[in-house]
This record gives sequence, structure tokens and C-alpha cells, in this order.
Amino acid sequence: MTKGWTKSDWRAKPRVQMPDYPDTAALGAVEAQLAKYPPLVFAGEARKLKKHLALAGEGKAFLLQGGDCAESFAEFSADNIRDTFRVMLQMAVVLTYGAKVPVIKVGRMAGQFAKPRSAPTEMIGGVEYPSYRGDIINGFEATTEARIPDPQRMLQAYTQAAASLNLLRAFSTGGFADIHRVHAWTLGFAEHDKAERYREISNRISDALDFMNAAGINSDTAHSLSQVEFYTSHEALLLEYEEALARVDSITGQNVAGSGHMIWIGDRTRQVDGAHVEFCRGVLNPIGLKCGPTTTVDDLKQLMAKLNPANEAGRLTLIARFGAGKVGDNLPRLIKAVQEEGANVVWSCDPMHGNTIKAASGYKTRPFEAVLREVREFFAIHKAEGTIPGGVHFEMTGQDVTECTGGLRAVSDENLADRYHTACDPRLNASQSLELAFLVAEELQSQREEARRVAL
Repeated sequence: MTKGWTKSDWRAKPRVQMPDYPDTAALGAVEAQLAKYPPLVFAGEARKLKKHLALAGEGKAFLLQGGDCAESFAEFSADNIRDTFRVMLQMAVVLTYGAKVPVIKVGRMAGQFAKPRSAPTEMIGGVEYPSYRGDIINGFEATTEARIPDPQRMLQAYTQAAASLNLLRAFSTGGFADIHRVHAWTLGFAEHDKAERYREISNRISDALDFMNAAGINSDTAHSLSQVEFYTSHEALLLEYEEALARVDSITGQNVAGSGHMIWIGDRTRQVDGAHVEFCRGVLNPIGLKCGPTTTVDDLKQLMAKLNPANEAGRLTLIARFGAGKVGDNLPRLIKAVQEEGANVVWSCDPMHGNTIKAASGYKTRPFEAVLREVREFFAIHKAEGTIPGGVHFEMTGQDVTECTGGLRAVSDENLADRYHTACDPRLNASQSLELAFLVAEELQSQREEARRVAL
């Protein structure tokens, strides 16, 4: 991608949100071992995803990106992978109906092990400990020993990521993703006594599938109805891990991040001259860039020039994360900056990170209404600006957790303690995720109908 770039150049740049390993010899040994392992993903897959994202930037596809806040070693199981994958498929069916374009399915999976933190230490039970930074770095247990960064954890993360990808690929092509099966699960949600507004969409999807089946287009005759393309993504935070898995594509000679199909730069690590931007600028993968309220127009212009100097379509996804009520103060100025530069980008909405609050019970949570409001504001601003809302980005799980309040099943502050399993930030549960998909589908359908009226 970039002449003269090497995958270790980030080491000469200022680094933030990364651990200091006390045993540098052990760290070097782990990096050398990882460098010998096969990459988790391949250059051709990353290029294919980039082509799909280019279509999302034109409004000819829509990005659905979702999954865990931070993947856990303790919670790792085939059932959890299956359940999250299943909910994403259900969401994709509903969004495909609303958008009338293909939905690009990208999981926050098989690599989302590291998390930035707001402070280097945290208080637990009146005792100060180093902050938990994700299972790839240190342990969640509230002990000084567990919180020491351990490079061996990178090897466990690699093994778990490889196993997750193996299962996801099997689910994607082995019949589990058949659209008729997936929609049957969606219909179960629509039968909830408070889901009447979503029943009409579900019935219309059923009618469309019945018509296709009557016309001889079914899972036996069209592989696209029984298989899906599914990609993985994570925040490229732990650069020792990223560098060790970076490879040179044997076909093109370009560098590729072998840790995941898409990697993104967080709002805390987007320094123009910082280590994370330096690493990401040199790999061919699609890159995400989180844009928060502190992102200035000048920052964005410099970052776009650095991360996508060739202005390649599908290369850069801008993931807006402002918080409900703040989208109108921030998104228009960034849209203007993109237009002034003539930049090719995909606009995606992350309505999770700007809406975290502390409940009276002491738990971190995200009110479903605030999440929904930010999504609606995102679509409204793009409509007003005449630009394309290309995707959504959620922290969610297929498990029946109680971490975000609200939704059809009305999780309350008092319910949070029932099934609060996240190690970091609160996630939408399966019901809330699907409800949000129906609501986004309504926005997409409204947008499509408005475009048709304008065309007439």
C-alpha cells in the first residue's frame, strides 16, 4: 500500500493505550512464535470485503458490524459464537428487506480481545489495581498478579480466534445460514406481544420467500440463499500482535494484516503521528476510523490523507460515535470535511460508545432509547446533507444478557444484576439487537421511498 513502509515502523512512533510488558525477553519469544503461525485471514478475503464496502459507500450495499465489546477467554464456547452469528444473520435479513441492497456482515469477533481504558488504574473494593485491558493483555480478576501484562495471552488469543473463524466459516457455508431457517427465527421474535409494528415486515419477507420458492428459486437452486459471506474485525490496539500476524501478499506484494479482515483505529488512538495510525496506513485491509466529538475537521482531513492517500473506494470507513443529542453538533462538520476533500468513505453509525451511563444500581449501562435516538439522528443528518448512511456498528451478543436497559422486554435498572456478564462495556442482547434491526430497516425503507419520490 505504501512505499517504504515496514510493519515495524510503528515502534518509532508515540504509543498510547498499550501495555508495558515487564519481561521483554518473554514478549520477544511470543512475537517470534506468532510470526511463524499461519495468518488468520488472507489478502484475497480482505480485498473482497473492500469491494463490498465500496458499494456501501455508494448506497448499493449496507454494512452491519457487530459483536462483543471484548471477547473473553472464560466465555468462549461454540454456543456463544453460534448465538451471536445467528442474531447477526437475523438482523441482516431484516436490513436487507429495508435497504433492498446486500448487507455486508462483519463480526466484532475472532480478534476483539483488547480494550482501551479511560485510566491506567481502577478502584475495586477500595483497592487500586492496574486497569483490565482485555484478555489478550491481562486478567480480569481483581488481583495485582492477574493485572500484570502477560505476552503468553497473545498465543491463547490466536488459538481462540482461529477456532472461532473455523466455526464461523462452517456456519456460513454448511446450511446453518439458510435464509429460510434464519427468517423462521426472526418470525419468533415478531410474535412477541409488543412486536406488532414489526409483524408486517416479517410477513412481507415471508411472502417474498414464498414467491421465490414458487418460482423455483430456493436453497437447492441458488447457493446464495443457503450460504453467506461473513467477515471478522477488531480494534487494532495491541500492535505487537498485529505486527506478528502481518504478512506480505504473495500475489501482489502488498502488506496485509493477517489478524482480521477489517481493523479499526479507536477514538483514543487516532493520533495522526501515532503508532496505531502508522501501522494501519501500510496494510491493504479495509480500515475503520472511530470519529468522536473531539475529532476536528483538520484531524479528519489529515487522517484521511494518511490512511487512504490513493482515495480508494471501500478502504476507509468512518464510524461516527457522538452520543444521542450530539450528532447534529458534530456529524455535519465532518461530512463537510469529507466533501471538501472529495474523499471516498463509508459512513457508519456506532450508537453505543457515546451513550454509556452509570445506573443507580452502580452498573454501567446503555439505555436502548438513547441508542435508537442516535441512529435516527445519524440517518436524519445524512438525509439533510444528501449523503449516504452506509452502515451501523453495534456491541451486541446472542446471549440473553441484561446489560442495556429498555427494549421490548423492558430491561430495567433493577434487572441489570440478573445476567450482567460483560467484562467491559454493556452489550445489546439478542432481542434488543433484532428490535434495533427492525427500526433501522424502517429508516432505510423510508430513505429509499424518499429517493424514489425525488427521482419522480
